[in-house]
Amino acid sequence: MNVNPGTLSAPPVDLAGRTVTVVEFDKPIFRSHSTSRHPVFFGKTRQYRFDAPDGSYGVLYAGADIFCAFIESLIKNPNSRVVTTTELKNKAIAELKGARALRLVDLTQSGALVRIGADSRLFPADREAAQLWSKALHDHPALADGLLYPSRLDPVRQAVALFDDRAPKLTELSRQTWYAPGPQRRLLAQIAEHYKIELVENHFVAPRKPISTAVNRPGLLFDSRDR
Repeated sequence: MNVNPGTLSAPPVDLAGRTVTVVEFDKPIFRSHSTSRHPVFFGKTRQYRFDAPDGSYGVLYAGADIFCAFIESLIKNPNSRVVTTTELKNKAIAELKGARALRLVDLTQSGALVRIGADSRLFPADREAAQLWSKALHDHPALADGLLYPSRLDPVRQAVALFDDRAPKLTELSRQTWYAPGPQRRLLAQIAEHYKIELVENHFVAPRKPISTAVNRPGLLFDSRDR
């Protein structure tokens, strides 16, 4: 039977007996999240790529570096590389570190996909197929804490998906908005230049002035005291 080249196959029935590549990841991870939420959040909504298809475990998504966290969180459409300052102010970037090294199924190494019967379609695949693979790898006897996989928009960068029933406690090392001043703003400029992102100011606050001193002219609003 021919397999549709555009369709990702379900995990093989013998996956539990196959060798998976597990690495120890002992570096911080970077989590981009809404400022209204805590950075450590394991979702069970079944809306995202490697969520549990049956909601039996939660999944936290992060980047192995801050560039990956940005591209995975803030760029939804690569054909429209525009990010507003409102978005940057409403999202925070947190640096997290596990209480021990994370044991991750490494899907980025040479040979890792072939050994488990998968291919690169796993990463841009439809959510239902990818979630079946998440469940199969979660249940593998290796008992890994999560997955290490290439970013969809920048395959050189690595992303992390952690399982809440395995992952160690995560400690927050730092947290600030993406648009925080100082070093963070300079780093943001580097990321924007690297990906050729256009940062757009979309929230303007008019100065508060007494109404009695404001003078209107066609196409112009200014303060009479400025004359």
